[in-house]
Amino acid sequence: MTFRHEWKHPISPGDLLVLRRRLRLMARPDGHGSQGRYLVRSLYFDTPSDRALREKIDGVDRREKFRIRCYDLDPSFIRLEKKSKANGLCRKEAAHLSAGEVRALLAGDLGWMEVSGRDLVWELRARMAGSLLRPRTIVDYTREAFVFGPGDVRITLDYGIRTGLAATDLLAPDCVTVPVPGDPLLLEVKWGAYLPDVIRDAVQLPGRRTEAFSKYAACRRYG
Repeated sequence: MTFRHEWKHPISPGDLLVLRRRLRLMARPDGHGSQGRYLVRSLYFDTPSDRALREKIDGVDRREKFRIRCYDLDPSFIRLEKKSKANGLCRKEAAHLSAGEVRALLAGDLGWMEVSGRDLVWELRARMAGSLLRPRTIVDYTREAFVFGPGDVRITLDYGIRTGLAATDLLAPDCVTVPVPGDPLLLEVKWGAYLPDVIRDAVQLPGRRTEAFSKYAACRRYG
């Protein structure tokens, strides 16, 4: 899998309304959820020394993080993901997990990982053994996603970010989460070889600039 470009822009509620209107005119909603809108729940992993968190806060150029992700709390579609960043570009690798495998992992039963036959699962198992990587917190948010064919562009509007603090039960529908202070909203733009001018112009907002922003870091600051 090749690296992709990524922009992130913290935005205001007014910006959200403007961007939603613009994007509905020129891009199509992602095929997931209702008209491209769905709940994302991620369980992030970190070391006892919070390596992933510290590397993000310190702006380390080459870094990676593991997470398990589901959508609309649907246990039938769960993915293990590793997101890597290098030289301002990003790459994501993924492997499907079953609900039973996730429950086993959270219960400390890791034997299934060694015979899973999936490279990314093996890599996570090796990191859990070598770096003591462990589940740290749940991150919830609502996402509105749009896609644009030329340039392989994906634009997302994320809001309602909530932290599980120390909660790690990804599959518990009654898992308690709390809003991240400041109620951040985020525009993300990802593309392959090029970003079409029509999209570049559509996501431009007065007084906004690209900034580093991590939902995981925002949630871990409070727990």
